[in-house]
Amino acid sequence: MKDTIYRSKDEPVKPFEFNKRVVDVFPDMIERSVPGYPLTISMISVMADEYVQEGTNVYDLGCSLGAVSLAIQQGLKNKKCSIIAVDNSQAMIDACVETIANEEKNIEFRVEDLADTEINNASVVVMNFTLQFIPLEQRKSLLEKIYNGLLPGGVLILSEKITFDDDAENETMNNLHHHMKSLNGYDKLEIASKREALEDVLIPETIETHIKRVNDSGFENTFVWLKCFNFISLIAVK
Repeated sequence: MKDTIYRSKDEPVKPFEFNKRVVDVFPDMIERSVPGYPLTISMISVMADEYVQEGTNVYDLGCSLGAVSLAIQQGLKNKKCSIIAVDNSQAMIDACVETIANEEKNIEFRVEDLADTEINNASVVVMNFTLQFIPLEQRKSLLEKIYNGLLPGGVLILSEKITFDDDAENETMNNLHHHMKSLNGYDKLEIASKREALEDVLIPETIETHIKRVNDSGFENTFVWLKCFNFISLIAVK
């Protein structure tokens, strides 16, 4: 279904939330809005094949409609593990259960606040554009919990929208992002309304801030493996 949520001029813009209306158009929304999204998903499959350890847990935190979980499963080949997909949106998990769970028996879907999610016996944890929606003061404790729940050699894959300290770089990357959305069919009103809806809901940080927090949480090696305009993905190894 095509994303036309912010096309109307009749309704006031409300803070963004992952409700049923967003769920219905989410695949179209994220592919037209997030630079490099298909590549991000496909390369997570590659990294799963490299880092998933036999008999461990794999966590997809903020799983939305399960694209990462499916990519991980496809990348596993013959490895046996448990995939645990968590989201705090009931609408998202309902859609996952309806479209995926009946066919993919080894993905467990949970409606849960990430602050309440236990991480244990993990070889891979993915947060794909999830941390940006977590309150700033809760981000480090969540990463520390993930680190503590990972086995030696385990990895965190963290994808985020970012901002830049340099004003010229920040403006250039934001403009390119908006131009991409325009080329993908969003008009100026939709782009502006979406930006307003996400204000104070999605809080981006710099690459340096993310890397420092990840390293301060215990990870020995953290690398940027993908950057596209104002979106990045990191891999951090325990």
